[in-house]
Amino acid sequence: MNLQNRRIAVLLSGGVDSSVVLYELVRQGLRPDCFYIKIGPDQDEEWDCSSEEDLEMATAVSHKYGCKLEIVDCHREYWDQVTAYTMDKVRAGLTPNPDVMCNRLIKFGAFDEKRGHDYDLIATGHYAQTERDEQGGKWLCTSPDPVKDQTDFLAQIYDWQLRKALFPIGHMMKEEVREIAEREHLVNAKRKDSQGICFLGKINYNDYIRRFLGEQSGDVLELETGKRIGQHKGLWFHTIGQRHGLGFGGGPWFVVKKDMQQNILYVSKGYDPQTAYKQEFLFKDFHSLIPGGGSLLSYPTVTFKIRHTPEFHQAKLQAQDDGIYKVNSEVPIHGVAPGQFCVLYDEAHHRCLGSGEITL
Repeated sequence: MNLQNRRIAVLLSGGVDSSVVLYELVRQGLRPDCFYIKIGPDQDEEWDCSSEEDLEMATAVSHKYGCKLEIVDCHREYWDQVTAYTMDKVRAGLTPNPDVMCNRLIKFGAFDEKRGHDYDLIATGHYAQTERDEQGGKWLCTSPDPVKDQTDFLAQIYDWQLRKALFPIGHMMKEEVREIAEREHLVNAKRKDSQGICFLGKINYNDYIRRFLGEQSGDVLELETGKRIGQHKGLWFHTIGQRHGLGFGGGPWFVVKKDMQQNILYVSKGYDPQTAYKQEFLFKDFHSLIPGGGSLLSYPTVTFKIRHTPEFHQAKLQAQDDGIYKVNSEVPIHGVAPGQFCVLYDEAHHRCLGSGEITL
């Protein structure tokens, strides 16, 4: 893609990936404008948040390359949209993915409404690629780094957002990005990758949920026997397939079912019990990234993932009623939970076809 004479906005997060994005564009003789999206907690929060350090890093990198940096406040949009989505799903006993919706609603959404609409392209540090097909359609494609690939986090963005998206490091391995950062003496070259929800920093996810939903204790029962194992503090603190952080003796225990009506958490004993696996499951509300409105059913065999892992699984799809699809996986999948996104790819797991919400 010829980027000359294109108006480019770079989203700087303070991390090494977006910093190398800016380096790569400047190396090509471009002078993009840089933006830091503010989506941290309220000012009166006492939570330990890394946003101040993020902004310092982003400022240092933009100044290094003589590019201006503007702060765009999307705080209210994040809490009104992404948090509302997350809490609605969690309250219903589902397993949402806030980062997926943050990309659609904030990084390529609210930012575009506020400043991005003045630019032809929005460049980010995502590990993903794009390519054009013979008809000129733009595809979202996987990164060659299977561990860092982030197409699953981008699989809910809209067509118009994908058309504006630019991923300058998407063809690289993480090690290459680190090497460039160290060679160019970037201030954050050795900074650790962020973990968890995009802005929470060191904030615990359960504390995030507790703030909005509180606690609601109930019984924990063994699925096979109905024996009471203990108490939980709220079904929304647990997800299907969870093993760590349960705190019950005589384990290991796995979360296998949540009864929202009775407020009961069901667990099963043993290492990877069969009850924690599913070979068939359903998803709804398929969000297509197939250019030109192509049909998902034109792909008789697909690959998919239900969480951020390097592995792709092969499956056949069957259309059900009311826009619901059944996934027939080649192998049993651990921890399939309603509310997760099933992200679909072509058989070579190169092109991302889109994603839908898992329902059982």
